[in-house]
Amino acid sequence: MGINIDLNAHLKKYFGFENFKGNQESVIKNILDGNDTFVLMPTGGGKSLCYQLPSLLLEGTAIVISPLIALMKNQVDAMRNFGEDDGVAHFLNSSLSKSASLKVKEDVINGKTKLLYVAPESLTKESNIDFLKSVKISFYAVDEAHCISEWGHDFRPEYRKIRPIVNEIGAAPIIALTATATPKVQHDIQKNLGMQDARVYKSSFNRPNLYYEVLPKRDATKEIIKFIKNNTGKSGIIYCLSRKKVEELAETLQVNGIKAVPYHAGMDSSTRSGNQDKFLMEEVDVVVATIAFGMGIDKPDVRFVIHYDIPKSLEGYYQETGRAGRDGGEGKCITFYSYKDIQKLEKFMQGKPVAEQEIGKQLLLETVSYAESAVCRRTILLHYFGEKHTEGNCGNCDNCLNPKKEFQGEEFVVKALKLVVRVKERFKIDHIVNILTGESNSAIKSYKHDELEEFASGNDKDRHFWNMVFRRALINSFIEKDIEQYGVIKLRDEGRQFMEKPYPFMLTDDHDFEGADANNDAVKVGTAAADEALLSMLKDLRKKIARKKSIPPYVVFQDPSLDEMAIHYPTNIEELSHIQGVGAGKAKRFGSEFVELIAKHVEENDIDRPQDFVVRTVADKSKFKVYIIQSIDRKMDLEDIAEAKGLEFEDLIKEMEAIVYSGTKLNIDYYLDEAVDEDRLEDALEYFKEAETDDIEEALDELGEEDYTEEEIRLIRIMFHSNFGL
Repeated sequence: MGINIDLNAHLKKYFGFENFKGNQESVIKNILDGNDTFVLMPTGGGKSLCYQLPSLLLEGTAIVISPLIALMKNQVDAMRNFGEDDGVAHFLNSSLSKSASLKVKEDVINGKTKLLYVAPESLTKESNIDFLKSVKISFYAVDEAHCISEWGHDFRPEYRKIRPIVNEIGAAPIIALTATATPKVQHDIQKNLGMQDARVYKSSFNRPNLYYEVLPKRDATKEIIKFIKNNTGKSGIIYCLSRKKVEELAETLQVNGIKAVPYHAGMDSSTRSGNQDKFLMEEVDVVVATIAFGMGIDKPDVRFVIHYDIPKSLEGYYQETGRAGRDGGEGKCITFYSYKDIQKLEKFMQGKPVAEQEIGKQLLLETVSYAESAVCRRTILLHYFGEKHTEGNCGNCDNCLNPKKEFQGEEFVVKALKLVVRVKERFKIDHIVNILTGESNSAIKSYKHDELEEFASGNDKDRHFWNMVFRRALINSFIEKDIEQYGVIKLRDEGRQFMEKPYPFMLTDDHDFEGADANNDAVKVGTAAADEALLSMLKDLRKKIARKKSIPPYVVFQDPSLDEMAIHYPTNIEELSHIQGVGAGKAKRFGSEFVELIAKHVEENDIDRPQDFVVRTVADKSKFKVYIIQSIDRKMDLEDIAEAKGLEFEDLIKEMEAIVYSGTKLNIDYYLDEAVDEDRLEDALEYFKEAETDDIEEALDELGEEDYTEEEIRLIRIMFHSNFGL
């Protein structure tokens, strides 16, 4: 086709950006030339722009095949707000009414619509196929193309039907886009879409703005609450492996005054999408989710991603952490690690076919290696995606900022390997560790392993240490877990060679995180000084406009645009259109109220120069729904609360203790004032003020079982913690 146009001018005109990112310009030129195009670009790299801009420049309508309705809706909203005509982008899926579908088709036929988003399921409908046959199609864009491959992390069978349907509708260039970099997945995509000759554009998977940290899973919930409280008002996602943990953690955050909602596939669709919308609209700050929450989110200002549970694969981990800092701003990726979680994941694999177990085992070993390694985390991630990271120290991960102490460990590894051979490769790690540390049990005695000369030969180190040695031996392929008798340790050839000719082998006491801080603020994100007062007002105005138009606030203007407004003070539409990320369409659509606000602020404050920028905060109004707290706030009798929820009184007390220990005040003074006489109440409170422990048995022993019941003491302890400990 050879279209010769000024792409930078159109980028500025439609999207308000001065320059392209990475491979965007080359990709767009290739599409404009009518070629098939394969785009391999990490989350946050700007994949959407690669098909959005050419769709506006080419004749006809671009068909974007996307897996999730929520994702389509977000992108359509964003496209409409870059221009002045809502007809420029539409989606066609099962959520539309008949009249809405007719309106979409009318806009497409009339040439108004440049981008039409469809789900792969919608493509299979005969009525839609017949309709699209009559449309001039500029190109097809297959978003989240990894869904085609069974080797991809989110395989969807309906994606495999795309090529035959495209052939039926009518040929046009295809652009496939994905953030999954494994060669197998790439090959599957190109083969299935019949685009083996496509030009491939692979961007760097390095996200320099993301800070990576792995923490030992001790008091994880407490650490998460502390982290979020220290990052008030910032958007974040917390990933858990189980639906139950999602629900529990979301409730715990709510009771601690954090605006959080759960999200998982077991919820009904309206609740699930409602919770997602609350997150997008900034009505809540945190989503606690299973991995079901991912592709449907297109929020650029997620400031942290926390993994409560270690992910099953590094690919999944990279995808999920990639939701943070998509606008180039700060993104903290915190992962809590426990080897028990790995053992749980291994257990889940046992019922699966051997081949699947083998794959799962390899993926887990890579995850364990990442979590426990003392090497730069960025180096490990990039190596996994086939990319070299030449910088020795990235300066933006825990291992680089707080290097772990290494020591020569070959003698320990050799000792461990020799014992595996000595017990004839028939036992699991736990059993072998018991031999080394001298911990006798029935299994040790029955095999007479307490009579081995190796028994207790490693008791100068603890179980924790020897488990680490065996895990390092696993990661380095010296040993392996037998697939048939899963967990039984076998020696590999590499291990035999190491035993015969040991070489320097560095170990790290992996879980020694003393001094590590879950709230490490070492993320280096440069922010120019902005007028904090103006910035706050601009965000309030953005939220008001967003609410009125029922769109997420970032669709009006993103954070970097507001930051720039609070630095440069644009006081007319022309000046506003030069702000990063604004452009003429947005300036005209939303700008008048913003420039009026800025002009008024400049005049009233006789602005000379901006003040220091401060991180935004949001009102801390918990919407905790737990019945117990609401009822106690209404001063209901505790017996009535228990009865209404079908609880034994003992169970109600347990629930109340859990609530108070998690850091939420429960004012039960009204109940105890009636149930316990004043002197006894005062004496018990005084006891808890002075006592070294709040152990109930000790309290009863000190205060006298004849004067107090255990129930009374537990309630008074709740009162004490609530009134004096919070």
